[in-house]
Parts: sequence; C-alpha cells; structure tokens
Amino acid sequence: QVQLVESGGGLVQAGGSLRLSCACSHTFSPYAMGWFRQAPGQEREFVAHIRWIDARTYYADSVKDRFTISRDTAENMVYLQMNSLKPEDTAVYYCNAKGREHMKTASSIYTEKGFWGQGTQVTVSS
Repeated sequence: QVQLVESGGGLVQAGGSLRLSCACSHTFSPYAMGWFRQAPGQEREFVAHIRWIDARTYYADSVKDRFTISRDTAENMVYLQMNSLKPEDTAVYYCNAKGREHMKTASSIYTEKGFWGQGTQVTVSS
C-alpha cells in the first residue's frame, strides 16, 4: 500500500507564498511525483510533476514561473514552493505518485494515473 501524506496548506493573502510537502512510503520507488489541484465546482487539474531519476520538471502554464517543484530522493518527498499566489490558485492540492507502470507514454505524466494523498487546502484571499 502506497501512502502519500501532504502538509503545508493554509490561508494566505494574494501575493504571498506557501510550501507544500508530500511524504511517500519508502517501500515505493516513484517514477515521478507531483501535484494536482481541484477548485470548487471544477475538475482536478495538473499543476506540476518532477521525474525522480533526473529531476526533470513539468508545469501547467498557469503556474509556470510562480511555482517550483523539487524532490528529496533520500526522504522520498516532493515539495511545491508556491510564490506570487493568486485567488485563482485556491483549491485542494493533491499529491500524486506515479510508478513506471503508470507511464505508458511520455504524456502519461499529465494523467491522473498513480497513487494519491488525501489533499491539503490552499486558500488565497484577495
């Protein structure tokens, strides 16, 4: 059983920063880990992922240049540094971990395949 535990959500004013963390079971070796988010009444959407072997990063256009994803392979953790937050970033943020079995193609990194955390709320006030 792969467990993902997120932390770091909260309430922040527009323009502020937050850092999300996600710890993955040490029994699992991810191919990639990252974040999706879901705002009220909207579908879950891809935010950012990082490939474990070489730290290659992938970002949604809406967060590029504001968010930075990083990983700690020794601790099996992934982080999302969110700067210049906007009210439209308000959502529940979900950690996602993908194994090689979830990667049928290169674009699979953007899909909702893999394992999930319970989510952490991020609220950005205007």
